[in-house]
Amino acid sequence: MFVKQISVFIENTKGSLSRLTRLLSKGGVDLIALTVADTENYGIMRCIVSDTEAGVQIMREAGYVARTTDVLAVSVPDEPGGLANVLTLLNAADVSVEYLYSFVRNTGTNALVIFRLNDNQKGARVLQEGDITLLTQEEVRSL
Repeated sequence: MFVKQISVFIENTKGSLSRLTRLLSKGGVDLIALTVADTENYGIMRCIVSDTEAGVQIMREAGYVARTTDVLAVSVPDEPGGLANVLTLLNAADVSVEYLYSFVRNTGTNALVIFRLNDNQKGARVLQEGDITLLTQEEVRSL
């Protein structure tokens, strides 16, 4: 039910994201979902990849600080109010969203959103009880 996300610190300098993504490419690791948050001096790239273990190994061997985190991959109706309905369920259960980002890969009529919650277990249960589809690691990799 949970998906492994890699978080890696990168310098906020010209070409640093290009170098990191090139390393993954050379290692045969495909980026499935990606977001980058930045500050003046550094950024945090959060990503879902085709092979989490290989991705982390490649990053660490190149000197990057990388770690994995459990997140939820949620299929949300791609229509007005689709995300709002999911957020309402979480809010009503007192589950906070720490961050989220969306991605698209051959999904048909739904948007796919990655959620990091303050309580992933409770959030997953609430969403499932609300008939919200959660994707597994394998389902995300196969998109």
